[in-house]
Amino acid sequence: MTEIFTFTACRHLSQMFLAIIFFHSSEYILALAIHGKNNVTITSLLITKNYALAIVCSLIEYFVELYFFPGMKEHWSFSNTGLTMVVFGEIIRKLAIITAGRSFTHLIKRYHEEHHILVTNGVYKYIRHPSYCGFLLCQRIPYEEFFLRQFFGMEYEEYAAKTFSGIPFIK
Repeated sequence: MTEIFTFTACRHLSQMFLAIIFFHSSEYILALAIHGKNNVTITSLLITKNYALAIVCSLIEYFVELYFFPGMKEHWSFSNTGLTMVVFGEIIRKLAIITAGRSFTHLIKRYHEEHHILVTNGVYKYIRHPSYCGFLLCQRIPYEEFFLRQFFGMEYEEYAAKTFSGIPFIK
C-alpha cells in the first residue's frame, strides 16, 4: 500500500485538497464581504450532499487509477495543465464575483431584487457567464438565463447576443 502513496500521488492529492479549501474559503470570504454575515450560509455556497458525493467519487476514481495504472499518474504535464486550468478558472470566477458585487449570488435568484442589476462591464464584457466558465458548471446556465431574460428583457437579449457564454457549445 505504501507504493500507492508515492510523491506524485501525495502531490496530486494535496493540490486537489488545497484547491478545494482555497475555493470554498475564498468564496465564503467574498460572500461575507459583499452580502454580509446575515445573508451567507453554508447552503448558499453550494456545498451539498451531491457535491460531497462527487468529491468522494473523484477520490475513488483517482485511487482505482493509481492502483491499476500507476504509470499514468507520473505524467506531470497533465496534472500541471489541470492545475493551471484551476488557477485560471479561479481568477475568472473571482473577477466575476468582485465585478458583479451584490448582483452576484451563489443561488439563482427567481425574483428580481432592487439592487439586482445587469452587469455588462469588466469580465462580463467578454464572457456572459464568467463564474460558470471559471467553475466549468454549465447545467445552471439555461435556468439562470430564463430568469435574467424575465428580469431584464431586451437589455439582456442584446447583451447575450453579442457576448460569449464562457462555456464551449453553450449559446
